[in-house]
Amino acid sequence: MKIAVLAWGSLIWDPRTLACNGAFETGGPVLPIEFSRVSRNGRLTLVIDPVHGTLCSTQFAQSTHSKLAQAVENLRSREGTTLNGIGWVKTSGQEISSSAFERHPGAAQEIMSWATKHKWDAVIWTALGSNFERRTGLSSFSTENAITYLDSLPAETKRLAIEYILSAPSEIDTPFRRKFTSIFRTTT
Repeated sequence: MKIAVLAWGSLIWDPRTLACNGAFETGGPVLPIEFSRVSRNGRLTLVIDPVHGTLCSTQFAQSTHSKLAQAVENLRSREGTTLNGIGWVKTSGQEISSSAFERHPGAAQEIMSWATKHKWDAVIWTALGSNFERRTGLSSFSTENAITYLDSLPAETKRLAIEYILSAPSEIDTPFRRKFTSIFRTTT
């Protein structure tokens, strides 16, 4: 089975234990992406966000695993999440994981179309959703609320958050990132 791993964030520059044949390549599906998830350590991280996301090109690499369950477990382990946090599609039978379909049905369908067009047997991705409101206590995600959140972080957490934002691939071009970049350039 030929399995693609999709990425738009830290998997690209910090794959750690993710087992792939070579580096990530541009040309993945275009998905609604935004820095709207607060990680365990307080950083704003990129997720598929059908409500606040901006359509951005993603990247892909081929998993070294040829069994879907092994590839999913490898990504789950790298991401430190549950199996529910990993999305997948199988082109034979047009199967989509239920958790990914519930979180972002349009993106899951787009991934299926991309997988079929590019002759992948399966595609996996990190399918976590936005948790911005719940984690920050602010109203829903917006560029202004994300900047307010960043400004409220302790120095070390803020440093890690800024590092993550600056490390994201250039194709991740969202209103938040543009605003952050304009502010960051004027303060450094």
